[in-house]
Amino acid sequence: MPQKTKIELYVVNKVKEKRLEIGMSQAQLSHILEVSTGMVGMAESPKYTTKYSFEQLNKLAKIFKCAPSDFLPKQPL
Repeated sequence: MPQKTKIELYVVNKVKEKRLEIGMSQAQLSHILEVSTGMVGMAESPKYTTKYSFEQLNKLAKIFKCAPSDFLPKQPL
């Protein structure tokens, strides 16, 4: 079964970290991103290959008031 790569897990975990910092639920984030309620949960789960698009990462950066690059590691993984 395909799994997320190290970089994909890193990005998803950074988004989750920022989401939890401001006390936002998966459902609230799904609503803001205009995706199904389960999409954020699937993105945050290592069991699924679901991940955020570049467009979604840009929108997330606006929501969390950070740079899109804040979701990426400083060094290659």
